[in-house]
Amino acid sequence: MLKKRFLATIIALSLILSLAVGCSSDKKNEGGSGGKGGKDKVEITVMLTPQWKGVMDASEEGADFDSFFKEAAKRFEEEYKEHDVKINVEVVAGDQRDELLNVSLNGGNPPDIFYESIFAMGDYAHRGALVPLNDIVDDESKKDIAQNYWENVTFGDDIYFYPFSHMPGTLVYNADMFKDAGLEEYIGAETEIKTWSLSEYEEILNKLKKDTPKDKYSNAYPMSLYALNNQGDTWNLAYLKMFGNKLYGEDSELVIDDASGVKAMEWLKKINDEGLTNPGAESVSSNDANSMFQNQKLGVSFTNSVLYNNILADMKDGKVPAFDARLANIPSESGDPITFTYVTGAALFDTGDETRIKVSKDFVKFFSTDPELVKASKNGVPVRTSVAEEFKSENPLFAAYDENAKYMFNFTGNVPGYSELRQVLYPELQALYTGEKTPEQAAKDYQSKGNEVIKSAKEDSVIFNK
Repeated sequence: MLKKRFLATIIALSLILSLAVGCSSDKKNEGGSGGKGGKDKVEITVMLTPQWKGVMDASEEGADFDSFFKEAAKRFEEEYKEHDVKINVEVVAGDQRDELLNVSLNGGNPPDIFYESIFAMGDYAHRGALVPLNDIVDDESKKDIAQNYWENVTFGDDIYFYPFSHMPGTLVYNADMFKDAGLEEYIGAETEIKTWSLSEYEEILNKLKKDTPKDKYSNAYPMSLYALNNQGDTWNLAYLKMFGNKLYGEDSELVIDDASGVKAMEWLKKINDEGLTNPGAESVSSNDANSMFQNQKLGVSFTNSVLYNNILADMKDGKVPAFDARLANIPSESGDPITFTYVTGAALFDTGDETRIKVSKDFVKFFSTDPELVKASKNGVPVRTSVAEEFKSENPLFAAYDENAKYMFNFTGNVPGYSELRQVLYPELQALYTGEKTPEQAAKDYQSKGNEVIKSAKEDSVIFNK
């Protein structure tokens, strides 16, 4: 068995190495002649993790995860004037992304372009592996795409990703359960992201606990809470902002250990102790919570645009019981709603080849600004107000998400070492819920341990060591 596993590992690594080498082995032709019309031949590679199928819609014949970029590449190759360009498109599994990129970077053969969620790629900007995109961002795009999205893609003084679409995170609630518990006044419209004050939210939770019919909703709880691992950490970070905490200071370090951060920890501990959440939060995962909500065991839970669409589709297909699920913002003491998003866009790796970098920049600008191609962002949620407006009749929530953009906070803070920082929060929340640590101690330890991670990562960050 061990020999088989060893052999399988060797084969997998060999495949990754061959992919990494393949990224550039055929592209060492910069400045080569003999292209169409006497132009130089230039070959670049675009990589992406699976995002959406089809160019504009998954119902298209032959729709696949590479369809959009192949269509964009075809148009670009036909229209580009400066070189005879060939664009290769490769889809890689999300769980292979970092290993493949690290192997290719170590070998000096990174892909030219990678399309992915920004929070998963930020560390590459800090490592100096990416090329800034400031020179291809035009004023029209800056106006069409809200400032909060640009903050998500800006590291230091430079833009490293061109925002294309996003996946906003909110709360989701069972409107049928609300009605049965006498909470009709707190139900928003089907196409609304409802905003509650913190006092209203606490009233909702207490009334759900007291008045939810037990015969109809057996073993149901008011709100989801989880801390098993780092998954879904973005909502836990949002809860820590409920009393005004900024999460990160001007020096890009955690600032949780203040009155507002401790108050948030106290609130989480209180609702857990008062039975306003599912029990055993320290051993519940975000996947567990999502399943509980689907099975009507929770009145309020977490969601994002993809999870929400999935649960609606599962209801339609009869995979889960059908009920009225609607969206709400995370409340705060100030009354201003809290929300966040996962921005998706393209990044350019520094290949060291000026011609390929120039062509890659031109291609990223092409598909990120072309009036027709940007409409494909409707497969997620558009970052462009113009696209959200155009397709709001097809998906009315586009308008609500676009309006909500001004409330978004950047959950990563674009700090170095965020992928490692994610491992620090949930053990402190576990200790909080089990009573091993007080809210004050949990806040203090999260800040001190988290800042050790950030400090170490800063030493290797080109953003902080220019």
